[in-house]
Amino acid sequence: MANRDGIVAASGRSAIAGRIFIYALLAIFVIYYLLPFFVMLSTSLKTMDDIRTGNLISLPRQITLEAWSTAWDSACIGVSCEGIKPYFWNSIKMVVPAVLISTIIGAANGYVFSKWRFKGSEVLFSLLLIGCFIPFQVVLLPMARTLGQFGLAQSLPGLIMVHVVYGLAFTTLFFRNFYVTIPDELVKAARIDGAGFFRIFWRIMLPVSTPIFVVCVIWQTTMIWNDFLFGVAFTGGATQPVTVALNNLVNTSTGVKAYNVDMAAAIIAALPTLIVYVVAGKYFVRGLTAGAVKG
Repeated sequence: MANRDGIVAASGRSAIAGRIFIYALLAIFVIYYLLPFFVMLSTSLKTMDDIRTGNLISLPRQITLEAWSTAWDSACIGVSCEGIKPYFWNSIKMVVPAVLISTIIGAANGYVFSKWRFKGSEVLFSLLLIGCFIPFQVVLLPMARTLGQFGLAQSLPGLIMVHVVYGLAFTTLFFRNFYVTIPDELVKAARIDGAGFFRIFWRIMLPVSTPIFVVCVIWQTTMIWNDFLFGVAFTGGATQPVTVALNNLVNTSTGVKAYNVDMAAAIIAALPTLIVYVVAGKYFVRGLTAGAVKG
């Protein structure tokens, strides 16, 4: 009996030691990944004198928000000294409609490919999925020509169109894989009761689509907000998004380099996606796994 108690106690101590090791390892990884953000935040709160005399990971001796104010309102980007504020709002004006349009159309596409199959639907769906694997660089020239023909070159509406078209492959894939897990009997019963295409979509499919809507909104928001290549290729001047403005700010040389302003601008540019993941990150994982098992 004593030997058995000793074995149980040793097993418990081993489990505790293993758990402590795992938590310590996770803490090291957390510190490693958060260190760049800590450097950015602390640098943005320092004065230039503090940056010159201190080291990279030192805390600010005097906390100031002057760099944040300068980055937002009066930092010089190219020939303009109005900060990143107008470009930040450009990104807001671009992201909101692009995300909503691509998500709604993707929901309709996913509904069609999962519940209203027709001859050639699998082939068409496969062709649509090719869009998930096409690099950004491949579509630059044909997209620029298309925008020029529609009179949307160098404009926010043109950039919105680009992101909607490019994002449809992903949103369609997400919704289609989610909707195939919904029993076909529900759609068949609704058809027998006289419900048509749009009524089934609005009354049956959309009410159960909240998890996958969250996934698509987070995915598209992150992809569109963080995009640089399309922004620099299809906009110019006052219509550029915040990612392009941030690049121009960092590469603008007007005397002494203001690293605190650069760091503040980078954090401001990253805040929307950071907030989205903090608020809805747990729903992202739930939404991805919601359609993993059928039935």
